[in-house]
Amino acid sequence: MEIFERLESNVRSYCRSWPVVFDTARGSRLYAETGQPYLDFFAGAGTLNYGHNHPALKADLLEYLARDSIVHGLDQYTTAKRTFLEHFDQLVLRPRGLDYKLQFPGPAGNNAVEAALKLARKFTGRETVVSFTNGFHGMTLGALAVTGNSMKRGGAGVPLGHAATMPFDNYLDGQTPDFLWLRALLDDSGSGLDKPAAVIVETVQGEGGVNTASPTWLRGLAGLCEEYGILLIVDDIQMGCGRTGPFFSFEEAGITPDIVTLSKSLSGYGLPFALTLLRPELDVWEPGEHNGTFRGPGPAFVTAAAALRAFWADDTLERQTLAKGERVRRRLDEIAARHADAGVAERGRGLARGLVFDEPGMAAKVCRAAFDRGLLMETSGPEDEVAKLLPPLTTTEAELDEGLDILAAAVDAARGLDAPPAAPAEPGRLAGTR
Repeated sequence: MEIFERLESNVRSYCRSWPVVFDTARGSRLYAETGQPYLDFFAGAGTLNYGHNHPALKADLLEYLARDSIVHGLDQYTTAKRTFLEHFDQLVLRPRGLDYKLQFPGPAGNNAVEAALKLARKFTGRETVVSFTNGFHGMTLGALAVTGNSMKRGGAGVPLGHAATMPFDNYLDGQTPDFLWLRALLDDSGSGLDKPAAVIVETVQGEGGVNTASPTWLRGLAGLCEEYGILLIVDDIQMGCGRTGPFFSFEEAGITPDIVTLSKSLSGYGLPFALTLLRPELDVWEPGEHNGTFRGPGPAFVTAAAALRAFWADDTLERQTLAKGERVRRRLDEIAARHADAGVAERGRGLARGLVFDEPGMAAKVCRAAFDRGLLMETSGPEDEVAKLLPPLTTTEAELDEGLDILAAAVDAARGLDAPPAAPAEPGRLAGTR
């Protein structure tokens, strides 16, 4: 690993928690170059909802590349883009009664957020965007301005303005009515809050600590936006593409955002790909007014269309994800009950789950103990107080149980309640591992 330490910037992070060199992956497992397997409850931070190297997606990708198809196309018309648009319309938008234009803003989620913020300001002629405590929307300056984490905001190097932060669901004491503060500021001409162009929100704050907004709270927010003529942006970059069960995480609340951002698992294969969805009347862009070099990712169009065919032609995946989510929740509740004296609690929706710890540093200790036992997890929350689970949606029940057994042992270990671990079991190497 000397080459990484010598040449790669200090900004690298995940490799510090998992100090091995990975080589191959399939399904819900990664393999180090030694052949050592690791069960993946991280899924590329939510980028691999369908697992690693899914064979149906890989077959279409290899066929596309083998025939010298268009890999890079800016915003030109291509057969791959047409196929993706047809699939997204027929399998995602029409079944849900949604009427959106699709903007290809660039390869990553922050590109989708930047486009959403710029469009909201252009359409309304207003500047302020309301975001929420512990929200995370990206690391570029516009997205960072509506992000709550002080460490990430501190890296900007310049003031982050034109944004106002409001309390997320259940942030206050539980007695204060939802949106009392925001409504009061909007109604008071002396509040100092300029009328916002938009509100941006995650239905589940993944990086912020797996904080979930209730359907009632989301409906209240949507109603408030409509009442005051404010655009509602739902950031579904990590929680979309089925992470909470339905394709869009806001479906449970029965709301229709004005703008939606998607990325991460959109390509289905880990290839960079992002979308900004917007109501047709919001499409006031001039040609080329928001552009970028990597807006036409042919391979990502192909794997995204294959993922839609394989997983969203019916509601099978949604039902399975909800059932698996309940399976995980029950087991996390058992773990939390075993450690009730330490204030451990479960939170989340679908297959976005977490264990929150009162003791500082405990979640990191748990994730390290899990890694030592062959399970990949990360922490989240403003103080890294949550051990976060994002397994691929395709993870089998047996693999979920295996991972949850490891997690239970890891919590015991982190709290000094067990013996040192044995080496992780090795279910078999992938062809080509060393």
